[in-house]
Amino acid sequence: MLTAQDKILLSEKGISEAQIAEQLKSFETGFPYLKLSAAASVAKGIMVPTKQEQEEYLAAWDAYTKSYKTIVKFVPASGAASRMFKDLFEFLDTDYIIPTKSFEKAFFRDIKKFAFYDDLDKACHKLYGKSIDELIDLHEYKAVVRALLDESGLDYGSLPKGLLKFHKYGDSSRTPVEEHLAEGALYASGKSGKANVHFTVSKEHRVLFQLLLSQKLETLSKQYGVDYNVSFSEQKPNTDTLAADVNNQPFRENGKLLFRPGGHGALIENLNDLDADVVFVKNIDNVVPDKLKADTVHYKKLLAGILVKLQQQAFKYLAMLDSGKYTQEEVLEILQFVQKKLFCKNPETKNLEDAELVLYLKKKLNRPIRVCGMVKNVGEPGGGPFLAYNADGTISLQILESSQIDMNDPAKKEMFEKGTHFNPVDLVCAVKGYKGQKYDLTKYVDKATGFISLKSKGGRELKALELPGLWNGAMSDWNTVFVEVPLTTFNPVKTVNDLLREEHQ
Repeated sequence: MLTAQDKILLSEKGISEAQIAEQLKSFETGFPYLKLSAAASVAKGIMVPTKQEQEEYLAAWDAYTKSYKTIVKFVPASGAASRMFKDLFEFLDTDYIIPTKSFEKAFFRDIKKFAFYDDLDKACHKLYGKSIDELIDLHEYKAVVRALLDESGLDYGSLPKGLLKFHKYGDSSRTPVEEHLAEGALYASGKSGKANVHFTVSKEHRVLFQLLLSQKLETLSKQYGVDYNVSFSEQKPNTDTLAADVNNQPFRENGKLLFRPGGHGALIENLNDLDADVVFVKNIDNVVPDKLKADTVHYKKLLAGILVKLQQQAFKYLAMLDSGKYTQEEVLEILQFVQKKLFCKNPETKNLEDAELVLYLKKKLNRPIRVCGMVKNVGEPGGGPFLAYNADGTISLQILESSQIDMNDPAKKEMFEKGTHFNPVDLVCAVKGYKGQKYDLTKYVDKATGFISLKSKGGRELKALELPGLWNGAMSDWNTVFVEVPLTTFNPVKTVNDLLREEHQ
């Protein structure tokens, strides 16, 4: 039962009572597992373009960038870096003072290799009047860690990843934000000479992102010969989800409803607000220094070239179908395109009347398209590429997380565990129709693909509801194409020691 206070809170957030009822029902019923057809592979649904095909796709992207189309690079950047330092936080809580675990030893052994080393040394001088070397000689290892993580020092324990120093460049260094700006200039700038880069950030850190840009943008603009148009947005309050108690009733804290962020799936709203023709989507921590960017740039352009070639063909077919001037052979050609190029199959098409088939093809062609890079599976945690059944009975390519798969079904579990490829979050999206109309991306979300996780608050258990993930259920009803890309394009930083890997040095 909602109180008057509850209703005021819902009004402030822009959340309806119907949404709350829907969320509470989800806690009761849970979410269904997706029905799988197969794990996607090179044999089933993952493209591996030949050298000649790559050249054609690169040429297509080059031609596209010479038009006055709007290209945007979209980077989710609101996540705090605290998980990067999990092992160091644990070290602070131990009863020993000298690094003992292999992670701790590696951190201190190679501490001078980190791009933030000079800043950390200054913070140690300021806080303790001693250098890092002097503190280590005195076995004051935890003092060094506190200088890195605490607010009194560099505050890396609570800052967003995008603002941490990742890479050294001689006497200077770069954050992931700067690396993404560099990438934007290299593959996502158009004829206007502008590189449009959009970051989703948290409200409390927005001013820090803006401060960084005020210090760095002019230098990057001169270095890469582009004008930057950088914008920010925050996750919308109306995408927060209600927490529930163990009895699936609203979780309250001091009588007040508790809401939680809806996960990265909430960002479909931010993506929807962009005025763009093509959008590149990539995680904030998957960046490398300039000396290693060649593969990233090549394959980003390749994915984009495949996207625009597919879109051009889809537009041509839509115009033909709308004109009413087509032969039965041409309709079958379009069906082959939908099945073999857009990897969307419908076992029932053979039973459709001609007019029904044309309507079906129009519906499948007239929707957003995304081309997603997939890397060979090396055991990284996360989602993978599958052929899955949709609500309308069609089978199409989808990126699924383990939570969407029934692991109690041995066949489905084997599909997941033996998958040949992994999702590195490497997307290029076309979000306008053939008449130039902007798609409402919120209409292509599969609401049945959210998931529930168990958390705790103040010692009490709660159930948290996550919206369908941005590249999972939020893009479920898009045309989806998978392309194999090399592991050199996937260099995430999940722990601080990942920055010691060769690709980040």
